[in-house]
Amino acid sequence: MAFNRDNFAKMSAHENSNVPRMFGYATVDLAADVDTAGYFNDVSDQVGVGDLIYAHIDTDGTPAYMLYPVVSNSGGVVDVSDGTAITATDTD
Repeated sequence: MAFNRDNFAKMSAHENSNVPRMFGYATVDLAADVDTAGYFNDVSDQVGVGDLIYAHIDTDGTPAYMLYPVVSNSGGVVDVSDGTAITATDTD
């Protein structure tokens, strides 16, 4: 699949360029697709190096939650890290 701008939103309100911003994203795509260089190119004008993208991935399959730091954004090409899975145990 491809990036869907309608499912991408800024989650932090500050405009301090010294502090990473946080964005949210939801997609049916798998982690391997989302962490491919260029996946977030459509929002290269919004994200910067060090910003974090909290993503709810594979929403139509086996949903997972990932945190993707933006590692580069040059010439409109955005690259994020492979991501960190966010997991938790619900004991009740």
